[in-house]
Amino acid sequence: MPRHVAIIMDGNGRWAVERNLPRFEGHRAGARSVREVVRRCGELGVEVLTLYAFSVENWARPAAEVGHLMSLLEHFLRTEIDELQANNVRCRAIGDLAGLPAAVRRQLELACRATADNRGLQLVLALNYSGRRELAQAVASMVESAKQRPLPTGAALEREIARHLYAPDLPDPDLLIRTSGELRLSNFMLWQLAYTEIYVTPVYWPDFGRAQLDQALAAYARRERRFGGLAAAGERASA
Repeated sequence: MPRHVAIIMDGNGRWAVERNLPRFEGHRAGARSVREVVRRCGELGVEVLTLYAFSVENWARPAAEVGHLMSLLEHFLRTEIDELQANNVRCRAIGDLAGLPAAVRRQLELACRATADNRGLQLVLALNYSGRRELAQAVASMVESAKQRPLPTGAALEREIARHLYAPDLPDPDLLIRTSGELRLSNFMLWQLAYTEIYVTPVYWPDFGRAQLDQALAAYARRERRFGGLAAAGERASA
């Protein structure tokens, strides 16, 4: 079982268009998938679930769609607190949160504060998130720190970079799931995904539920993670 699962939730709009529905109905349906996947991860003992909910690039979408997304996010945070509490889920967020609408920020702060003492699954929402921006901000913070003490080198420098990321206490994702069949990272957790196993499914996010998550986890369980090293001796001999 992976400790940390990250998901690029893709395909809401296409799901709606193929059903002759407004795109925001796809986002509404996707919220139901979020609830189901959060529950399943909690049941299975996954420690961290990070959901790519809204990227910096998503602001370029039509204003009406962005407005629907922000309203849906605020509604989700407000109405899911009891569900999160009942399942011992801790809510967190990463990204440039100051750029979110005030109402969303307020509800996000309430949800995170209300669940801060929960010790089950950590649900991390990537909001107004950009992997490149996260790295740029980490570098800027390190440059400021370098005024007080010199930067380390080698592996110590890598640890220093990781320490300046949005959530340095979290383990790197073991498994990245991307729905809708797209084969790209979309500027998501570029540092943390260095050795993450990737699972891509053609299923649109609104159709992704417990069964699809279990399939992804089963595929992960069949893989051997070598982190650049060699396979076990027995596997090398039979290869």
